[in-house]
Amino acid sequence: MLNRITVVGAGNVGATTAQRLAEKELARQIVLVDVIDGVPQGKGLDLWESAPIEGFDSRLVGTNDYAATENSDIVVITAGIARKPGMSRDDLLNTNAGIVKQVSEHVKRSSPNAIVIVVSNPLDVMSWVAMKTTGFPRERVIGMAGVLDTARFRSFIAEALDVSVRDIQAMVLGGHGDTMVPLLSYTSVSGIPVTQLLDKAKLDAIVQRTRGGGGEIVKFLKTGSAYYAPSSAAVQMCEAIAFDQKRILPCAAWLQGEYGHEGIFLGVPCKLGRSGLEQILQVTLTDEERSALAKSADAVREPMAAVSL
Repeated sequence: MLNRITVVGAGNVGATTAQRLAEKELARQIVLVDVIDGVPQGKGLDLWESAPIEGFDSRLVGTNDYAATENSDIVVITAGIARKPGMSRDDLLNTNAGIVKQVSEHVKRSSPNAIVIVVSNPLDVMSWVAMKTTGFPRERVIGMAGVLDTARFRSFIAEALDVSVRDIQAMVLGGHGDTMVPLLSYTSVSGIPVTQLLDKAKLDAIVQRTRGGGGEIVKFLKTGSAYYAPSSAAVQMCEAIAFDQKRILPCAAWLQGEYGHEGIFLGVPCKLGRSGLEQILQVTLTDEERSALAKSADAVREPMAAVSL
C-alpha cells in the first residue's frame, strides 16, 4: 500500500477513480483535488462515508489546496473539460492544455517524486504537456489510453463471440483517437487466434467501433463523456505501480526511437512497476500495423505542434 495517491479533477472520471482507488486500498490516503470550492470536499466526504459499508480503510480527503497532496506517490490528472456531441478529442486541445499545464506546475512543486498518470484529453498531447511542464523523466509520466482502448476492443470481441471477457487477449496501440491501432495479429481467445473465430468483415467492424468507442458514449450521454471504463483503466495502472506487478499494459509513453518514432507520446506495450514505466516492449508488427502506427503518430504530432508552452 502506498502512502498517498492524488486525483486531480473531481468530475465524473476523477471521483470514480478516487472511489475505485479507495475500494482497492491502493494507498493510505486518497486525495481528491479540484478548483471548484466544495465539490471535492463534498464528494470526498460522501465517498469516505461509504467506507464502513464497502469495508475499506483508505482515507478519502477532498480539497482545493495542493498542500494536502504533498509528497503523493502517484498523481492521476483527470482535470479538463469533457467532450460534447460533435467534438473530437482534439477540439479540447487549447483549453485542456492550459489546465494540465497549471496542474502540472502544482504537481512539480508539491510532489516532485510522484509518478503522473494522465487521463485528460487529447491524451497523448496532454501527457507531453505534463512531462514538459514538470520536467519529470519519461518513466514518471505515463498516459492512460491503450488500457481503455484495449478494454473496449476486448469487450466488443467477447460480445460478438458470446464468451467471457477474461478469455480475450488483445492490445491496442497508437494515439488515443480515431487512428488507434488494434493489433489483430496479437488478438486471441484463450490462445486461439481471433481470425479463426471471426471473419474479416466482422473484425473490421469491431476495429472501427473500438476507434469510435468514446464518441459512441458521448452521443448517448449528450452532456458528458465516458468515466466508468476510463477510471477502471487508470486504476489498473495505479495498481500495477503500487504493487510492483510488472504488468504489461498498453500505455502512452514518450518514445525515444522505439517503433521508429521519437519525441512523441504514443500507445505502446509498457511494463509498469513501482518505479513507473520500467520498459517499453518492442514487438514485431505486420506491414499493415506498422503503417497504421505511423499514421497514428502523425495524427498526434499535428496537435502537438499547435500547443505553445
